[in-house]
Amino acid sequence: MTTARTQTLPADWRDFYALTKPRVMTLVIFTGLCGLLAAPGNINPVLGFSAILCIAMGASGAAALNMWWEADIDAGMKRTAARPLPSGRMRPDDARDFGIVLSGFSVGIMGLAVGWLAAALLAFSIFYYAVIYTMWLKPRTPQNIVIGGGAGAFPPLIGWVAVTGEITAMPILLFAIIFMWTPPHFWALALFVKIDYEKVGIPMMPVAKGEKSTRIQIIVYSALLLPIAAAPWFIGGTGAVYGIAALALSGAFVALSIPVAFRQSASGDTMKPEKRLFAFSIVYLFALFAALVVDALLRQNGLL
Repeated sequence: MTTARTQTLPADWRDFYALTKPRVMTLVIFTGLCGLLAAPGNINPVLGFSAILCIAMGASGAAALNMWWEADIDAGMKRTAARPLPSGRMRPDDARDFGIVLSGFSVGIMGLAVGWLAAALLAFSIFYYAVIYTMWLKPRTPQNIVIGGGAGAFPPLIGWVAVTGEITAMPILLFAIIFMWTPPHFWALALFVKIDYEKVGIPMMPVAKGEKSTRIQIIVYSALLLPIAAAPWFIGGTGAVYGIAALALSGAFVALSIPVAFRQSASGDTMKPEKRLFAFSIVYLFALFAALVVDALLRQNGLL
C-alpha cells in the first residue's frame, strides 16, 4: 500500500462520508435489517436500531480501510480516481484512523448492547473485508471476488443472530444467497470496466482468465443461485410468498445472464446485456430480501 500522489487538501464531512461507500452501505443496511426483521422472536426496538447501526458502522469502517489500503489502485482507475484519497482531498492516516475507530466502536457497542456472538460475527466480517479480501485475495487471485464475497454476506446473518442469539440453518442460507450472488453481480461490472483493472494490475476474472471464461462462470453461478435462493422455502423456513418470489427473481437472473454468457467479447456502449444484468442484480437482492420480510410478517400474523 502506498499513499495518494496528489497534494492533500482539507477534507470535509463529505469526504469522510464517501469513505463509507454509501451506495454499497444501502444494501448492507437493508439486508442486515431484513435479517433482523425476518428472524423469529422479538428484540427491543432500541436494541434492534443499535444492531443495525453497528452493522452500518462496521461496514463503513471496513470500507474506509479498503480505500486507505487501495489509494494508489483507485488513483489508476477512471471509476475510482475521484475518491477522497486518490484525489488528494484527505490524508491517508485520517482515512485509516477513521476506519479503525468506526470498526472498534461498532464491535464494542454490538457486544455490550446486543450480544457477543453478533459482535464476534461483525468483527470477523470487518477483518474478512479489510484484510482477507482487500489486502490478501484481491491483488493475488482471480478467485478474489468468489472467496471475498463472504464479506458482504454477513449483514443478514448478524441481524438474525442479534435477535435469536444463535446460528441456525436459515441465517446460514441468507449468507449463502449473497455469497453466491456476488460473483455474477461483480463480474458483470468487471466486464465493462476490465480496462481499469488491467491498468492497475488487479487479477479480476476477465483480466486473468479472459472474457469467455468469465461469461460462462456468470451463468454457472447464476444457475446455482436459483436453488440456494429457494432453499429457505424448501426447508420450511419461509412461506409461499418468499418461495414464489425467489423462483421468479432467480429465473429472471438466469435469463438475463444467458445473453451475457453466450456472446462474443464487446466493449463500451455495446455491453448492454452486461450492464442490464448488473443493474438487475442490485434490484434482485433488494426484492428478494423484501419478500423475505413480507413473508415473515405475514406468517407472524397468521396470514400464511
